[in-house]
Amino acid sequence: MAHSCDRRRLLQLAAAAASTLWLPRHAWSQPRIADNPFTLGVASGSPTATSVVLWTRLAGSGLPRDAVTLRWEIAEDEAFTRIAQSGQAQALAELAHSAHVEAQGLAPDRWYFYRFMAGPWASPVGRTRTFPADDAPVQRLRLAYASCQRWEHGWFSAYRQMRADAPDAVVFLGDYIYEYPTAVNAVRSPGGSWVLSLDDYRARYALYRTDADLQAMHHACPWLYTWDDHEVQNDYAGEQAGSAGPAVADFPRRRALAYQAWYEHTPVRASVLTRALEGLASGRGLRIYGQQRFGRLASLLLLDTRQYRSPQACTAGGLTGSSVVNPLQCPIWNDASRTMLGMEQEAWLAAQLARAGAAWTVIGQSTLFGQRDFAPGPGRLLWNDGWDGYAAARGRLVEALQESRASNPVLLGGDVHENWVGHVKADYERPESASVGVEFCGTSITSRTTRPETIGVRLAENPHFVYAEADHRGYGLAEFTPQRLQVTLRGVDDVTRRESGVGTLARFEVESGRPVVQRV
Repeated sequence: MAHSCDRRRLLQLAAAAASTLWLPRHAWSQPRIADNPFTLGVASGSPTATSVVLWTRLAGSGLPRDAVTLRWEIAEDEAFTRIAQSGQAQALAELAHSAHVEAQGLAPDRWYFYRFMAGPWASPVGRTRTFPADDAPVQRLRLAYASCQRWEHGWFSAYRQMRADAPDAVVFLGDYIYEYPTAVNAVRSPGGSWVLSLDDYRARYALYRTDADLQAMHHACPWLYTWDDHEVQNDYAGEQAGSAGPAVADFPRRRALAYQAWYEHTPVRASVLTRALEGLASGRGLRIYGQQRFGRLASLLLLDTRQYRSPQACTAGGLTGSSVVNPLQCPIWNDASRTMLGMEQEAWLAAQLARAGAAWTVIGQSTLFGQRDFAPGPGRLLWNDGWDGYAAARGRLVEALQESRASNPVLLGGDVHENWVGHVKADYERPESASVGVEFCGTSITSRTTRPETIGVRLAENPHFVYAEADHRGYGLAEFTPQRLQVTLRGVDDVTRRESGVGTLARFEVESGRPVVQRV
């Protein structure tokens, strides 16, 4: 739990941020800024049928210690001759001079262009869109999904092809940054040491935003987000510290500061900060899970699998963090009180599934959902940091899918740095049990995997999966229509080369009303 003085300060920031969403012209004086402050680019996110969040963070030398008033515009055309909305917002120094503008009153289901201005400087132009109204008939949704982009492991070349694929939105599934100081055989260095303080987290996000391909992808369309562990610390679980780097005296405080930095660099609504900091004051943390509709075609549910979870069960040596475990040697493995989502989020998800009402139910969360046995032949070895380590919680989610009769469930995940495609089973202990949905767990943007040569053995051991691949970094592209889902897996030829090509690894199809994955 954050210290009381920190809570008061953060609540004051929340109130200040919420009060500066829309300001009258000349509400504050504008300080002189000598150098271009928009080197981190712009981004958009949290789209609804009538609004979208526009983001930027000012950076560079010469910024004042006080707030900076920004002008912003969102237009129907790239030349900004048809302005849809405009206004002013403050970039608060206490929030790293970031700005989160909620552009309201927009037309449903259309593309827009936006920009910020500070003094004589103008930001790059971003492109964004609103989603269709909840009851609107929609014929197509194209989502790109991605995760795990470690700076030291390579260039973010995958985003160049993703931009060419022209998705309606990007769903980012966690590990946007990594907290490590370097890596063995690093392709490029992040500089500095372990990421521990608020300034450390801010600097790491700022570094990532200088990558040209990542920045260009943020300029291309809105993003939707969840997080995993590396936004704070490897393998942390709830308020339990993880397993990498130096220990800190107060891990919940470190986590709260990491969450603040995540907000400062993510295009989410200021109300998220307000609710989040009120939650920090009461010990509940920062709520980021939520639901968004894309007309009648899709209900998008984004989950938080990290903040509310129980500690990992039976980690080797009695340590914190993760390991592969024989569940028969772990007395608490099937303890029904253990949770991945927290009971409040579980209840919220069950309620959302019961009222989803769209043709496709898309659940974005941070990791592999289906059981993955690492032991060839008899016996079982399961990874305790993924859903395998929370079998009772996974069973409750599957039951919620069945009881709600959610339409065409599709689970998207990341975390494992490998592609896994398969079926969500009613009971993973009975391979013949019914399939209640499908799963596409994506590889990483750059983060390496270990022992990719064993992927074939592991795939054979887990027949509910139809495809697994560990040799490529990349992303997935999911295109939904009322009749079917088509998923294309993209793979980068070589992430150690900045100009690497990107190819197609495999394509799959799922017919509406039939939870079966077919390779095409």
